[in-house]
Amino acid sequence: MSQIGIPTEVTPNEVAREKTLGEAIHLCVKAAGFDPKDLHVDLKWDKGQWSRWENGGEGVMWPKLAALMDYCGNDAPILWMLHARGYDLHSLRKRETETEKENRLLREENLALRRVLQGRT
Repeated sequence: MSQIGIPTEVTPNEVAREKTLGEAIHLCVKAAGFDPKDLHVDLKWDKGQWSRWENGGEGVMWPKLAALMDYCGNDAPILWMLHARGYDLHSLRKRETETEKENRLLREENLALRRVLQGRT
């Protein structure tokens, strides 16, 4: 699945309230406004995949979990795992992507050029 969903905000407090990975996966889907029953079609899962994940009957495979998070536009399950391992979710931040870095550098260059041009007038 290569489609990335519209980013959906999931707060650290929401994630911390979940008791299991299955509940965090459910939060991921719910926060995006999807019905878990419909996911198997779009993500090309068999119909039982969701229930096996929710009840712990099957281990979660990274490619499928990553596809789910991409589709839903949030990282609730991975944040839950970090919280369960004792990480402070309030101090985590995402790294700058290459596109974000390029945009930042171009904005800085643009600002520097404006300063030079304003100094000439």
